[in-house]
Amino acid sequence: MNLNVGDRLEMKKPHPCGCRTFELLRVGMDFKIRCEGCSREVMVPRRKVEKNIKKVLSDV
Repeated sequence: MNLNVGDRLEMKKPHPCGCRTFELLRVGMDFKIRCEGCSREVMVPRRKVEKNIKKVLSDV
């Protein structure tokens, strides 16, 4: 999957705040994503993020 820093992702499961959209901040073995609802930043393994992406909303 080709993802770049700055992409907005819609996930299958929502964040505990209720928002499903995240901004991609860092790409590597782990992804750093920011919830667009509460602005919390989370480091998640690449495999887990790629599995849970519903769609890519925008590219840089």
